[in-house]
Amino acid sequence: MISTLLVVQILLTIAIVIAVLLQKSSSIGLGAYSGSNESMFGAKGPAGFLAKTTFILAILFVLNTLAMGYFYNKEKAHSVVDTIDTTTSVPTKSDTPKK
Repeated sequence: MISTLLVVQILLTIAIVIAVLLQKSSSIGLGAYSGSNESMFGAKGPAGFLAKTTFILAILFVLNTLAMGYFYNKEKAHSVVDTIDTTTSVPTKSDTPKK
């Protein structure tokens, strides 16, 4: 389950990066390659669509991160500290060999 969520997390990361890079910025960025005003997104271009897409992808990213954390903690219920053997005695001053 965790490996599936990890693959989804990587795909969401790539999709967010692409969505952010396609948005128009003050220095144009990669938004210049998004097409003309006569595109399927309307007269404003893809600005509103890309902003909504980025928001939805960000929400999915956060939810997927929370799910990964939940399932990882559920699977790893035991700590490394639980495996330490505490039955061994600590040598006291009277147990140490004399010179």
